[in-house]
Amino acid sequence: MKLALVGIGKIALDQHVPALAASPDWELAATVSRNGRVDGVEHWTDLAAMLDARPDIRVVSLCLPPVPRFDAAMQVLEAGRFVMLEKPPGTTLGECHDLQDTAERLGLSIFATWHSREAAMVAPAKAWLADKIIKRGHITWREDVRKWHPGQDWVFEPGGMGVFDPGINALSILTEILPMAVRLTGAELEYPANRQTPIAARLQFSQAISADFDWRQEGPQTWSIEIETDQGTLALHDGGARLEIDGTAATLADTALAGEYPRLYRRMADLVRAGRSDMDLRPMTLVADAFLLGARQITHPFHF
Repeated sequence: MKLALVGIGKIALDQHVPALAASPDWELAATVSRNGRVDGVEHWTDLAAMLDARPDIRVVSLCLPPVPRFDAAMQVLEAGRFVMLEKPPGTTLGECHDLQDTAERLGLSIFATWHSREAAMVAPAKAWLADKIIKRGHITWREDVRKWHPGQDWVFEPGGMGVFDPGINALSILTEILPMAVRLTGAELEYPANRQTPIAARLQFSQAISADFDWRQEGPQTWSIEIETDQGTLALHDGGARLEIDGTAATLADTALAGEYPRLYRRMADLVRAGRSDMDLRPMTLVADAFLLGARQITHPFHF
């Protein structure tokens, strides 16, 4: 199937383009971006012009930052094309519900992707927890914003989500692996004095689960989730790449399809062929609740 990739930045070049090149399901037929390009692929700077000129391209994958993504997604849907959304699927839940309703009304597939759910050991972790009673848990998600978003001031502007840009990855895993629903019960958010979105967050959830998000960690990065149950303790490390049960490393049974983004594009192909959508908004809901419940704390100014 022919696909257009919109927004040719770091995530598109690092993840989407290699995944598409290796996929048996997709042909990267066009790109749309003001600046970035992919060698050997037809390039456009205007989305509407591409949609008008290329009716043979039925699927569009959006890698734009969250703020302009809604307008682009709606434009694609109204042109009768299927949509794949990089995370987060929008800047507000209202946008996400509007996109979902529009796709349903037009009979089109829409996919809100959560790439961290496709990490190698997330599915095994979910299977292990399925029959367990959760006693408590903790998430530690600490990374260096200067490494992952160098000079990208938009992450600290309204709609950029701040530390929840990476933190929502942890929440996407948590909502996938737990055998029950989880809700936010409290939050403390740290805002740099010169910024509009938080650089750190401490969260409390039901099921005695807590989280520590921080965008100021230098050196080794930490992406871990530990869940204590009535039958032992599960720990996911490296963003879901490694799994330990009671301190013993688990091995991956199925490596037939390696990598988060190849699995996402496999899922999108399945959705298009079946005429279905996947717009799981549970991670987005927890982030929205954190902003609603969060006690605001001001910290030192942040500069790239």
